[in-house]
Amino acid sequence: MRVLRALGDGRVIARRNLIGLRRTPGALVTGIAQPILFVLILAFVFGGALGGDQYREFLIGGILAQTLTFNSSFTAVYLAKDLQSGLIDRFRALPMSRVGVILGRTVSDLATSAISVLVILVCGLAIGWRPTSGIGSILLTCALLMLFAFAVSWVGALIALTARSVEVAQSVGLLWLFPVCFVSGAFVSADMLPSALQAIARWNPVTAVATAARDGFGNSAPAGFVAPGGWPAEHPALYATLCCITLIAVFAPMAVMRYRSIGRR
Repeated sequence: MRVLRALGDGRVIARRNLIGLRRTPGALVTGIAQPILFVLILAFVFGGALGGDQYREFLIGGILAQTLTFNSSFTAVYLAKDLQSGLIDRFRALPMSRVGVILGRTVSDLATSAISVLVILVCGLAIGWRPTSGIGSILLTCALLMLFAFAVSWVGALIALTARSVEVAQSVGLLWLFPVCFVSGAFVSADMLPSALQAIARWNPVTAVATAARDGFGNSAPAGFVAPGGWPAEHPALYATLCCITLIAVFAPMAVMRYRSIGRR
């Protein structure tokens, strides 16, 4: 009964957030412009030194993983905005599920992530990237990307509920993203990084998602790239799925507990 109530309340909150997104389309500018800029800069400014046209195929998987990780900052900022404006206080005054309020936020933010994925794929096609796998593999890869976006959005929710102000949530929500995204195999092979960082990069969920996306789309690394070793590199889709489940299992309960503790103040 509680699960059904949480799902129902989450659907209502998600619908409210999506209506707000439709009325303020300017909020999507960052989600659209940021991945385009990264694709163009990495493909044309650095791509020549890293493998040229072949690197562009390798790049798209990394851009997808990085962008979806960065999109968790949208959850942090908009949930913090609702807290700061007092909207969450009104929700708490209603007979609503505590889980449903946060679930609605994380589910509605999947719309931004889906648009980002579409923009990246179109931009990739424009610069010469091509998927070479079957339609089934492509659809499964997109489903994995959405699962990852949903998982990292719970990290953003916990940051928002801890910070409780838009400015702090925005700062903290971006601070952890850079080391997580760049100490990874998103843009180069994990085994091309300094030895002290290789183990971190190999087991980084961003690496797993980027590698799984490349495998799912049928893209290969440029000639001369060192092939990463280890279990995560050999089973990227499985490891990425396990990472997503772990992130949800850890951060969702923490976010709900934090929400409840705020309500008792």
